[in-house]
Formats: sequence, structure tokens, C-alpha cells
Amino acid sequence: MTQVSNKQSRVFKDKAALAGVWASAALTIVFLLWVVWHILSNGLSHVSWEFITSSYTRIGEASGIWAMIVSTVYMVGLSLGIAAPLGIMTAIYLTEYAKPGSKLVEVIRFCIESLAGIPSIVYGLFGMTFFVTVLGLGFSILAGALTLSMLILPVIIRTTEEALMAVPMSYREGGYALGSSKIYTIWRLILPNALPGIVTSIILSTGRVIGESAPVFLTAGMVTQIPESVLDSGRTLTVHLYKLTQELFTQHEWDQAYATATILIVLVLVLNLATKIIAARFDKHSH
Repeated sequence: MTQVSNKQSRVFKDKAALAGVWASAALTIVFLLWVVWHILSNGLSHVSWEFITSSYTRIGEASGIWAMIVSTVYMVGLSLGIAAPLGIMTAIYLTEYAKPGSKLVEVIRFCIESLAGIPSIVYGLFGMTFFVTVLGLGFSILAGALTLSMLILPVIIRTTEEALMAVPMSYREGGYALGSSKIYTIWRLILPNALPGIVTSIILSTGRVIGESAPVFLTAGMVTQIPESVLDSGRTLTVHLYKLTQELFTQHEWDQAYATATILIVLVLVLNLATKIIAARFDKHSH
């Protein structure tokens, strides 16, 4: 009798836990759909080709975001150009060359975890102090990209490291057995099979760069003109949205804010969808 009651109790607990998991997942989906619906329903009607491709002036009727899109593209490209090689090479060192459990590895991992836990506003203050003032870069795309590259570096390192460790050890052993050097084995066998995880880390980092405002605001400035070089100041889409929310005095400014938020939401959704598609493609080719 006791065994039957215990079995019924375990079944009830399993069903209750499963119901809690499903409820949490459903609640997460509801929150996402709520945010997306609210933004798109208020901003989609105000998005047009003219809004995307025209310039912006605080005084006047021009309210386009083309300069902000260009600045965002510059920021993303330069940040990834700096952080991706450093992050990938660091991950290769930690997984393929470093001795497990050594003091150096522990120090590197501690630094990576510390970088991942620092608030973005602190990165912004550091970038403004060091890159903008000490190095004399001023408020520029380069100063913002250097700051953001530090911010996304832990994401690239950790994700790439996991992707490299997921490659079977037999690949390495087979390469060494055929007389291949370590660097050749890594370049021709390990990295191609870890490519889905590496691409995922880069796409996720792209979304992080697009979504940051505080570090960019404090380092790249907020000039609403197309930067002619990486040493010019520029305003990204997120900073532009932040500034618009500080100036919401008319309905037109509300419409601009919702339209800009719509562009950002669509970009984030497209990036996440691209991550899934690319990962699935690579997984199919690898198998």
C-alpha cells in the first residue's frame, strides 16, 4: 500500500513539474509576442522606404534613419573585426594548446568570466576615459567599436570554446595519425566542424552590438550624419531611439520612436532566424 501511494506521489510530482515547465515556456512566448506585437502595431505603419533612406534633422521635417543605419553597420563590422579574431584564437588556445588546470588557464578563465559580468555602462565609462580621452580618439566609431569589442569578447570566446570541445577527439587523433601538424589539423579538421558554433557566436555578438546604447553613447557620440571614416562620430539606431525617447513632445516624434524600434525588432528577429538557419545548414553538411 505504501509503495502504491509513493508511486502515485511521484507521478503527481512529475506531472506538476511538467506543467510548471510548460507554463513557464508558454509565459515566455506570451511576453515575446506581446512586446513584438506592441512595437510592430504602433511602428510598422510609419516605416517606409523614405524613412529608411532619408536623413535626419532635429529641426525640420527630415526624420529618416539612413545615417544611423550606416553608423550601426560600421559599428558592427569594426567591432566584430576586432573581437572575432581575438576571441576565436583565444578559444583555440584554451581548448587545443593550454594545459587543463594550469594557473594560466585559470587566470584567463577568471578574466573572461569577469568581463562577461561587468555592466555595459561600466564599459562605456572605461571607453570614454581610455579610448576617447587617453588615446585621443575622441567620440568616434573606432572608440565605440573598441569598447564594444571588449563587451562581446567573452561571448565569442565561450561559444567558440564549446564548439571546439564538441568536435570528437577522433578527428584530432586521425589527423595526427596521418602525420598532419597540429595547426594543420586545427585549421582543416577542427575549425570546419566547429564552424556552426563559431558562426552562432558571431551572429549573437552582432545582436549584442546592435542592442547596446550606453557604451556607444559614451564613446561614439550621437552625430546624425553619415561618418566619413572610423574617426568620425556617429549615432547608432539604439542611441537614436534613446534620444528620441528623451524628446517625445509631439505625435510625430512618438511615431519616429516606434518606427525605429520596429526596425530594431525586425533586425533582432532576422538575426536570430539566421542563426537557426545557418546552424541547421552546417549541421546537415557536417553529417
